Amino acid sequence: MLPASAAPRSSSLDPHRGFRPGPWLEGADVRDFILRNFTPYLGDAGFVSGPTERTTQVWRRLHDLMLEERDRGGVLDVDAATPSTITAHAPGYIARDDELIVGLQTDAPLRRAIFPNGGWRMVEGGLKAYGFEPDERVREIFTRHRKTHNDGVFDAYTPGILAARKAGIVTGLPDAYGRGRIIGDYRRVALYGVDQLIEWKRQERAEVDALFGAEEVIRDREELAEQIRALGELGEMAASYGYDISRPAATAREAVQWVYFAYLAAVKEQNGAAMSLGRTSTFLDVYFERDLADGRLSSEAEAQELVDDFVMKLRAVRFLRTPEYEQLFSGDPTWVTESLGGMAQDGRPLVTKTSFRYLQTLRNLGPAPEPNMTVFWSPQLPDGFKRYCAQISIETSSIQYESDEAMRPRFGDDTAKMIAVAQLAKALHFREESIRKMPVEKKADLFASRATGPEFEQPLEAALMHYHTHEQSALLAAFLDQWKIPHVNGSIEADDYEAPSADQVRLAVQALDTYPPRDVAIYLASAGLLMGDAWRAATWPVVDEMAGQLTKGS
Repeated sequence: MLPASAAPRSSSLDPHRGFRPGPWLEGADVRDFILRNFTPYLGDAGFVSGPTERTTQVWRRLHDLMLEERDRGGVLDVDAATPSTITAHAPGYIARDDELIVGLQTDAPLRRAIFPNGGWRMVEGGLKAYGFEPDERVREIFTRHRKTHNDGVFDAYTPGILAARKAGIVTGLPDAYGRGRIIGDYRRVALYGVDQLIEWKRQERAEVDALFGAEEVIRDREELAEQIRALGELGEMAASYGYDISRPAATAREAVQWVYFAYLAAVKEQNGAAMSLGRTSTFLDVYFERDLADGRLSSEAEAQELVDDFVMKLRAVRFLRTPEYEQLFSGDPTWVTESLGGMAQDGRPLVTKTSFRYLQTLRNLGPAPEPNMTVFWSPQLPDGFKRYCAQISIETSSIQYESDEAMRPRFGDDTAKMIAVAQLAKALHFREESIRKMPVEKKADLFASRATGPEFEQPLEAALMHYHTHEQSALLAAFLDQWKIPHVNGSIEADDYEAPSADQVRLAVQALDTYPPRDVAIYLASAGLLMGDAWRAATWPVVDEMAGQLTKGS
């Protein structure tokens, strides 16, 4: 069992030791880090571990408070005098000497904060509904001296919108509980540390400072200043718990803690209707695999209890809502959504052992709606994972499912399209928003004109991989069968296969002459580009031979 209480000191370790390098070292690119370093897990749940005694004790303490919260009508306590910010509250603990992952929204578990910047009426209504008195000083500040978000929204409403809102004809408006889903990439803090993130933001600010001061540019300058300030406050908040997150996380425990601190800062600062977590399990698994391999984690039980502790903290997230909100959304939801599973655009499943560990918390800690475990389902997912999802769903009714097959072609795995947009904007010295608003044909022309640049290597590779694994999977499968390379629907499953020789490639082309020669040539050229030197030596000479034939045919 891991020691609790004191914050571990690992600053002497190289945080990126053993990781495969790539573009992720040159800029904030978590997706590239994951794809270069994660280990897909194709097995079953035989390795998972139950709760440790320490986990059980900490969870019992929190669970007892949850029961007390329910008995009090749904709210245990509220700090009505302190508007929430990243650094507004002193450190809080559930059971300080036994916790592995630390941090709470306020200075006590399940004590809710207030967010009057969003709107005073919502705060006042929530307090009074649960028997708490509003603080008069805070009321004066946010009704006389400080304009709130909702004040601004209502100032912008037309008489028609106000009438439709009052009549209940229109819902989902951006006031009260309509602030929507907020998703941050909390993994960046673990991978890079706060100091590096601040430095990159300062560089971005310097680029914006050089632009003409149009309305959008001035807004960007202000937002970047806010982001730099918030990152500094994030570091202060972590330091109050005894952790230095200015540097990257050096161990699995630190990686989990750093990610949680980043998420904690978000829920201290914002109370969006949904505060999603993102895809953290595949990212954190890279750290777990490294620490288990080098003995820093001595057992699966130690890995699992870190995940259990993390999930406990996510289950403790609370916001002060009105009873009307609870009725509308059926309970006290926060939608701390974690994305599990799904397929990478290179054909590999994004399932890892930590995907299983997250689901195992539904056994170790019992069923719960939060965090919202969402499996991105695909027929291509490993059978062991699909069976485990089904088993946990039957036992707990606590898993949500989304179609990875429907979402991946449009949004990519993680943030592939966002990366392409960001790199194109940087190359053209455009704002990312300007690129997003362009017609797709214009974006395609601009990308094609610069696709040979090194900064576009990753999105180009992702596009080629996605095209072949999704649009040409039958062709891939046919060629891999010819070469006797194990695969699932054209995605190679083995690590120890031999690349084909040039003669084997020629024989396969002849045997599969029913496929359009142009499609075959594109596949072989892409295989040489993406699969390394051995593939390149085998496929590119054949592509050159085919190119001459294709030219004559045209």
